[in-house]
Amino acid sequence: MKTVSAAEANRRFSHVLREVKEGEIFVVVSRGKPVAIIGPAEKADAQRYAAKEALLARLRRQRATGIRTWTRDELYED
Repeated sequence: MKTVSAAEANRRFSHVLREVKEGEIFVVVSRGKPVAIIGPAEKADAQRYAAKEALLARLRRQRATGIRTWTRDELYED
């Protein structure tokens, strides 16, 4: 993971994108504070999909914890 200032990322955006395409991840900082992350889209999509599948698998294995004593109307009343 590399760090780059916002100004440098702006000046060298094509170079940054070429490196991202090769798998590099950049943290963009402004005034010393991180403001954005630039990384490969496929990697983020794959990680998000894997996390979703893991969560759904865990939820399917869990037993119900109790009986609902509320109605839908009670849940959404003002």
